[in-house]
Amino acid sequence: MSTLKAVWDCMFGPRLIEIYGSGSVELFAIWKIGVYTSPFLVGILYQRGYLCIEGVGPLTKLVTSISVILVVSYYCKGLGRCRNPTYMKFLTTLGAAHKRMTPEIKQQLSKYNFEFHSWPVEFDMHDMRQDLLRPKTYINRPILHHNIFQYITSFPLRIIAYVAIHTFGIRLIYPGSIGVLQMILEQSLLQGRSRLIEFNHGERTKLRTIDNNDIDTMFIDKRNTSQNGNTLVICSEGNAGFYEIGIMITAIESGYSTLGWNHPGFGGSTGKPFPTQEQNAIDAIVQFAVYRLGFKLENIILFGWSIGGYTTSWAAMNYPDVKGVVVDATFDDILPLALNHMPSWWESIVRLAIREYVNLNIFQQLAKYPGPILLIRRTEDEVICLRYPYIFEDRQLHLLQQYLSVTSAAQDLIVQKYGVNENVCNSLLQTYISEYSKSYPMKIGKEFQDQDKNQMALFLTKKYMKDFKATHCINLPAEMFQPPWDVNIESDFVFT
Repeated sequence: MSTLKAVWDCMFGPRLIEIYGSGSVELFAIWKIGVYTSPFLVGILYQRGYLCIEGVGPLTKLVTSISVILVVSYYCKGLGRCRNPTYMKFLTTLGAAHKRMTPEIKQQLSKYNFEFHSWPVEFDMHDMRQDLLRPKTYINRPILHHNIFQYITSFPLRIIAYVAIHTFGIRLIYPGSIGVLQMILEQSLLQGRSRLIEFNHGERTKLRTIDNNDIDTMFIDKRNTSQNGNTLVICSEGNAGFYEIGIMITAIESGYSTLGWNHPGFGGSTGKPFPTQEQNAIDAIVQFAVYRLGFKLENIILFGWSIGGYTTSWAAMNYPDVKGVVVDATFDDILPLALNHMPSWWESIVRLAIREYVNLNIFQQLAKYPGPILLIRRTEDEVICLRYPYIFEDRQLHLLQQYLSVTSAAQDLIVQKYGVNENVCNSLLQTYISEYSKSYPMKIGKEFQDQDKNQMALFLTKKYMKDFKATHCINLPAEMFQPPWDVNIESDFVFT
């Protein structure tokens, strides 16, 4: 009986990558190809009469033959695994981990690279004490109808928008959730994960969110090995990014402790990357960083690339005590991007679908974060910071557009032309903060002349924004990653 149970457990046990990597990848590919070509196969079977009453007999024989082959192959797989001492040792370790995860068992389990769905949950948001969960802040969705007549007349479009966004729409926005793409990238993901574990001593952990999604995370601890190690960088990837091959390497090479994670539906994470699930995922990540890894909020930097700016900005809005926010190649609102990539006659549906179901309003969320921010602009991106309303008026915005549209050498000439003095600008900011507060938006500049506003606008632009001459998908170099600039108030500061 014990032998039969062992064979049964091995038949349906997780795939151990080191042993069954190539075979399982091929099987996965065949399965995915079958799923995506099934409509064509159904058509062929129908044309050949297998789906008619007369074809029931041959079709039954075909299905029976395939079923027998699958049963026999599963039994052979289970028997082969059962006779493999490496797999049996792995299965014993995994069983012990599910019963009680101790540091010793975690160390043993981390030696194996296996299917993540079998990894035990180590941090569950359902187990968090309610007094530790702070109330959440959300941005209200814009009102798309102003009366009952508009709501009724738009109802057909709402149905189309709902179906579109819940079928292909969310996959277009987050292509990393598409199974075929993950299949193509699987070998690269395996190599990237192995590199993080073997060379950077990474620790893989499964988190469970409040909506029961499982999130695949990787933690690199540099607290005792690097000058910047006491600061944790939480990395949020782009719409086709995975922590295995994504922006984690930038923070790691900069000497920071680093926590990477995969969006819901990406890699080992379950679910789909709708905004609510994204919010719950990053919420679990921050809670895990504070209450399990032991980092204080004031020692955490949020780093988001591209669409990862959404979860980064949401976390910044809800955890305003974090040390800083770095957003690289992100956007302020997804709607203009979506409209630009879809046919013009789809505009009404796209606008409705985005605003109702995928309203990624990064700017509105960042505006509620009171701490320092660093914006990294790729040479083809357009990002404008408006945290000083009395500084950035129409003339200054025009100057800013002129400044951002030229090369770095030409930017230096503009700074010289307007006579920007960093010491004076710093002194003015320090005076304002000492007299009022450091909260944003700052009301400094209300009494400034245009020349003073121009100088302060250019000064702030140089401090808040960095240009990186690269296309959208190039990893940010380590030397460009740094904590956001902030105004330092010295204890012996004298008012000017």
